[in-house]
Amino acid sequence: MERYFAAILGLIQGLAEFLPISSSGHLSAMQNLLGMEKADMLFEVLLHFATLIAVCVAYRHDIAEMISEVIGFIRDLRHPRPGGDEPKPARRLALMLVIASLPLALVLPFRDYIDRLNNNTYFIGAAFIFTGAILFLSDRMRNGRKTEKNMSAGDAVKIGLVQALATLPGLSRSGSTITAGMATGLNRSFAVKFSFLLSLPAVLAATLLELISAVRGGADTTRFPAYLLGMVIAGVTGFFAIRAVRLLARKGKFGQFCYYCFFIGILTIVLTIIL
Repeated sequence: MERYFAAILGLIQGLAEFLPISSSGHLSAMQNLLGMEKADMLFEVLLHFATLIAVCVAYRHDIAEMISEVIGFIRDLRHPRPGGDEPKPARRLALMLVIASLPLALVLPFRDYIDRLNNNTYFIGAAFIFTGAILFLSDRMRNGRKTEKNMSAGDAVKIGLVQALATLPGLSRSGSTITAGMATGLNRSFAVKFSFLLSLPAVLAATLLELISAVRGGADTTRFPAYLLGMVIAGVTGFFAIRAVRLLARKGKFGQFCYYCFFIGILTIVLTIIL
């Protein structure tokens, strides 16, 4: 694998994973329409792992608090205190993330079908346009007041169902889940945080599943320098993409990416017709 190719894929993964423009849709469209070499499974796994690290760095304080609260919850189960305490926000956040992750199980029976859609550039183009429509609506929603303190399990399930749907290529996971969070009444900034933290169990589960398959298929150790380059680029660009989305959401300009999605969707369909 050439290092410049690994660098390009790392850049696309790092930006498109968190900007609401669909990393899977971009990679699939470029591979099918432009003849770009397809990355091997192990490299795809490592790129996703790099973006997972970017989320962990960006939200390290929230993650540390949740881990502490989960440990405290287990300790309370073993040694319950009379009356108990009101659950802390970090504990409720961890619970909501678990609930929102459950609908992903619905996708498992359809994995092969979803994989085939990665070769259907008509579908990918239409999905880009649909993502643009979602983003266009997002900036026109009122800023909600819900956070981890008062969001409900029903809110988490709705966001989780949208995340499951966003496994389709061309649908932005971040764009869909952030917009779904806003639609349920979440505060804009919290909707962004919840969406990115929600990616952790999803990406980690997918990484483990794909890593098992990749290891079984064998790994070419001569490609590791290129793998490492792509991972570093994906992780660094992913971190700054997260910061950009957080800033835009606070300013109510998150949906500005809709115009790019409309453009890339129409371009994908046109190129599919003429090539």
